[in-house]
Amino acid sequence: MAKRSTVVAASVAALAVVVAGIGVVVAVAGGQSTQKQTVTVRLWDDQVQKAYDESFAAFEKKNPDIDVKTTLVPWADYFTKLRTDIAGGDADDVFWVNAGNFEDYASNGDLVDVTDALGASAAKNWQSNVVDQYTQGGKLWGVPQLADPGIGVFYNKELLAKAGVDPAELDTAHWSPDPAEDTLLPILQKLTLDSAGRNAADPAFDPDHVVQYGYNAANDLNAIYINYLGSNGAALQKGDQFVFDSPAGVRAFQYVVDLIDRYHVAPAAADTNTNGDFSRDQFTQGKLALFQTGSYNLANVQQGAAFRWGISTIPAGPDGAISVTNGVIAAGNAHSKHPAAVKKVLSWLGSEEGSAAIGAGGSASPAVVPAQQSFLDYWKSKGIDVSPLYAVLKNGSVQAPQGAKWAAAQSAFGPTFEGIFDGSIPVGDGLRKAQHDANAAIGAG
Repeated sequence: MAKRSTVVAASVAALAVVVAGIGVVVAVAGGQSTQKQTVTVRLWDDQVQKAYDESFAAFEKKNPDIDVKTTLVPWADYFTKLRTDIAGGDADDVFWVNAGNFEDYASNGDLVDVTDALGASAAKNWQSNVVDQYTQGGKLWGVPQLADPGIGVFYNKELLAKAGVDPAELDTAHWSPDPAEDTLLPILQKLTLDSAGRNAADPAFDPDHVVQYGYNAANDLNAIYINYLGSNGAALQKGDQFVFDSPAGVRAFQYVVDLIDRYHVAPAAADTNTNGDFSRDQFTQGKLALFQTGSYNLANVQQGAAFRWGISTIPAGPDGAISVTNGVIAAGNAHSKHPAAVKKVLSWLGSEEGSAAIGAGGSASPAVVPAQQSFLDYWKSKGIDVSPLYAVLKNGSVQAPQGAKWAAAQSAFGPTFEGIFDGSIPVGDGLRKAQHDANAAIGAG
């Protein structure tokens, strides 16, 4: 990314820039100088990175002594690299953290106490559920940046029309372990085609030569299985404890796995287990009819899809349509060499002006409440109704991942979940083992 710079103009004096060991010294006529410091900000979303670059350009005009650079680390490697870099003292000055990882860093003294740094009143314009999610011990450990609404189903209008599926059917779709009550599977079968043009309801359908899938059932915590758990009256966790191995949990997972391995209306786990963006890419390429995901993929779909698309609510289960909702914070590195500059950057990110670019570009829903209208206005201008992502939360929500040892737990149950989804491990046996391993990893087994 090209480095931005601020031009300091003087009507009579020349500008001299001297590179110093820890920054750039900007010398102006009269002998005065300021130490120009570089603050690095790490995140995993390339769409928000573009918004940040725009936002920080405005910040630098108001703070000519600070240069802000963004660093993009892909999601697949993000937390592995972050743990390594924090341990080695090489982490960025500000970095994104999610709910499953922040407690570990907070308890180790790696994060700036935002309540102390910016004052308790700073949170008044931030979405309350995100503030609550990242508050521990009476202290807030980051500035809320993204406030995901609920999960929805993005649909390809052209593929639905060809299959004779009315988008209104998606809003009333109901999944159930009881085939007599399941209205979702028949829709997905209509939308799944083999190379001969037969859909998945046809007895002659060839599952080895699928050219169009109906849905993105997959080993995807946020978009898929945690919502199926919630919609069946189950949960991933209760507090920090893992509780997904319940009768309701087994039924929810079995339904999702059957969509992949029994009915073949979703891509094989051999593809989705190894590539978290596989389903998104299939959707934007017109090879997937329904893509269940969140607002974090709106910009990606808008840029990648050459077809007309819309959004519906997620399928309702026996307990209704219950979605997860989550937030992301920008955390200050407590070990930064530029603490004063970090505070200024955090304060900017928590302001309406600092977060406006996130919503205005449609990349994500800002957690700074006054900046959220720009997000809604953007997607309205594009002809996309994002209200289903918000409306689903009226039904309640399932608890998002949390816990100081979440990363260790996820590493413990992850391989077993991959086996569950690829069909090599029976659902009941897999959930039993995965829950035991996850709770053992957090010391609760």
